[in-house]
Amino acid sequence: MVERRVNVGWAEGLHARPASIFVRAATAAGVPMTIAKADGNPVNAASMLAVLGLGAQGGEEIVLASEAEGAEAALDRLAKLVAEGLEELPETV
Repeated sequence: MVERRVNVGWAEGLHARPASIFVRAATAAGVPMTIAKADGNPVNAASMLAVLGLGAQGGEEIVLASEAEGAEAALDRLAKLVAEGLEELPETV
């Protein structure tokens, strides 16, 4: 299991637009992964409803995890996206 712990960089947290950006990036990564609050249960990172259901706030720590081969690079990219609170998908998601 590979995981990355990161603080949510979007001031509004993972809600609406930021959640949509995150879910598209997680889907484009091509490896199954989960997202969870630091003390919570993991949910599918490619599910908009699941990500919104986390209620992750700005500055709160989340955990991205995957057991898939090649997950290290994908998790690094997603962790950077979340930490920096990017407003659009980087070209190399």
